[in-house]
Amino acid sequence: MAFLKRDLYPEDARAGRHTLIFDTDSKRLYVESAHSSAAVGGSVDTQIATMDIADYLNQHGETAGHRELWRLLRTVFEENSDNTEYPDETSSAAITYNKFRIWENSHDCF
Repeated sequence: MAFLKRDLYPEDARAGRHTLIFDTDSKRLYVESAHSSAAVGGSVDTQIATMDIADYLNQHGETAGHRELWRLLRTVFEENSDNTEYPDETSSAAITYNKFRIWENSHDCF
């Protein structure tokens, strides 16, 4: 199973870590939320939950993670600025998939 991942910026340490994930096998796009807390004996307990994008955007008001997700979604759906038609063999799904690959590869640039 292959996953393309993009970290979303947490508002603060208490907000945990949120990651936009695209599962290339199931073609599912969702947000993974990881929250860590101190456990008995000094170890760290991490809880991971997944949620649909709409559920993520509807919780806790507007955070830095929400703003980053909105920015990423706008890049997926923005129109081609020169209105060039794509050849028939290039589907919009393939173009979107390539944008996700760009996000994954540019992760260290942001």
